[in-house]
Formats: sequence, C-alpha cells, structure tokens
Amino acid sequence: MKTLINSTVPEFKAQAFYKNDFVEITNDNLKGKWSIFFFYPADFTFVCPTELGDMADKYADFQKLGVEVYSVSTDTHFTHKAWHDASPTIKKITYPMLADPTGKLSKAFGVYIKEAGLAYRGTFLIAPDGKIKIAEVQDNAVGRNADELFRKVQAAQFVAENPNEVCPAKWTPGAKTLKPGLDLVGKI
Repeated sequence: MKTLINSTVPEFKAQAFYKNDFVEITNDNLKGKWSIFFFYPADFTFVCPTELGDMADKYADFQKLGVEVYSVSTDTHFTHKAWHDASPTIKKITYPMLADPTGKLSKAFGVYIKEAGLAYRGTFLIAPDGKIKIAEVQDNAVGRNADELFRKVQAAQFVAENPNEVCPAKWTPGAKTLKPGLDLVGKI
C-alpha cells in the first residue's frame, strides 16, 4: 500500500452543500491554509451523523486554528441538503459537505470501496503547501473522535512551526517536546 504522507493533494473540483447553498470547491480553496478532508460512507446512516455532529461541535475550535473542515461522501450535494434538512444533528454542520458521486476524490485518497460505491472513514490533514501530513483510514464500523483529531492538528502545526522538535505521544500545547539527537537515543 502506497502512503499519501507528504504527497500533494490532487487537482479536483467538487460540488458542495455549504451555508445552505450549492458551491464549487476545488484544490485552490485549500491553498495557503490547513484543511481536513473527512471521508465517510454515506448520508442517512448510523455512525456517520455521530461523527459529523462531533465535527460540527468542534468546528469553531478548528477554525480558530485556521483549519477548514471538508466532509466528503459519495452522495450528491442534493442528498447532503436533504440530509441537512431532515436531521437535527446534520443541521448543526456549517462546514462544506463535498459531493463525490463518481468516487474520484475517494479514489485519489485511497478510501474508495469499489464494490459498494462508498468511502471508508478516512481522515486527512493537509498543510498550507498542499501536502498531506496525517492520513488515517479505518473500518466503517468504528467512529472517529474530533477531540483527538484536534490534538493531532495542534501537534502538526507545532512541528511545522518548530521543525527541530517533535511531539511525543499524548502531547498537548505547552507540554514538553523532544529535540531528536544522539543524546536521546535509548534514553526515552
């Protein structure tokens, strides 16, 4: 399996439901800012609304870090609107909901399930230079946690600003980091 870490997000164009309207989102929207692509299997399902609602609850915090969140499924933008109108949980969403009915984006990020025409739960953090810094894919029966993703974004942003330091497990802002070197080998 080929990794996407440090690869550049491919060119794309997708319709999205955003702020009660249909808009076009392209790779140009990502330039110069941190972005999260949050793939999920399908609208009107079971685990998906719990995850998207969790992201909606944390969205303002991501925005304070300068991060835009994009949810992506193989549904159409029309289906996203219908789900938004029907579900109190999805109605909370104020980030763009991208439509990927052809599976082109899902395929490009390696999360497309050909037999089902759906996506796995894939989470990708994209740096302002368009490079993927976090790539996680999991089985569709296991939901994700926006708080843990938020912590990882903070760590990725910290190391981007401090390239000679790394963040250990469970690192949070203000906690001790590590400076890799011979003096640490075998000492941790």
